[in-house]
Amino acid sequence: MLSDSPSRTAMLVAAYRARASEAPEPICHDPFARALAGDEGFAFAREVDASAPNMELWIAVRTAYLDALVTAESETLRQVVILGAGFDSRAKRLARPGVRFFEVDAPASLAERQRRLALLPDYGDHAAAVSCDFEREDFVERLASVGFRPDEPALIVWEGVSYYLSEPAVRATLARVAQALHPETVIVFDHVGKRFIAGVTSSEEDAATKSHLGAAGEPMIWGIDHALPLLFELGYRDVRQDTFDEACLRFTGTYDRERKFRFQHLVRARVARGVPERGR
Repeated sequence: MLSDSPSRTAMLVAAYRARASEAPEPICHDPFARALAGDEGFAFAREVDASAPNMELWIAVRTAYLDALVTAESETLRQVVILGAGFDSRAKRLARPGVRFFEVDAPASLAERQRRLALLPDYGDHAAAVSCDFEREDFVERLASVGFRPDEPALIVWEGVSYYLSEPAVRATLARVAQALHPETVIVFDHVGKRFIAGVTSSEEDAATKSHLGAAGEPMIWGIDHALPLLFELGYRDVRQDTFDEACLRFTGTYDRERKFRFQHLVRARVARGVPERGR
């Protein structure tokens, strides 16, 4: 059922981005996150802190990981789509000449996002925003209506969305990207593991994280341990998956076995092969 209210988890994520950006040694940098989070976002973050103390670190690392990927990929890919935009600000923060950003989200979340951004006089208009009822409308068609070119390569950023969808919906989105867009298009997304979704991990932090999000009206319902078999089935031939620990080591230089976010994974995939076949 499509919600007529803006996403509370989007506000939560913005609050964590703001706090991480304002830390003495920031992992990520998002100067707009505080205004986007609002009081409700910070209140939600304080509520989650007590039982899930590593959540802010995960959001900071995920933000840094995706920011770095957008910066690198947009050197050659001239279209960037934020699919399920939430309170994302990459179109402003990572803008570069010749690169078009598109932001797609459910009508209520997109409208609230636009309202909050309008209160920031220095933000400006950096993306083509398009609302999409994902249950009834095709996001590729909606993108094409605002100037997106399906026949040209793009980067699709699908952050913090997959685990709130059913498996058929996840499959349909990944299949649509593979079948309808240029084969050099790259999609990057995060997902969680099956045990976390099933609630069979021994970690109290895992259970608390899942419980808080469910109580916010956005339960996590889909997980997969290894995305490569699914992506291969759908036609992807260039796939890389990183764990939270790997991403955290890259962006913080630290590793701590006690952190409870091993169920989080980041995936970059495209249909085109990364390297030529032997003999060619």
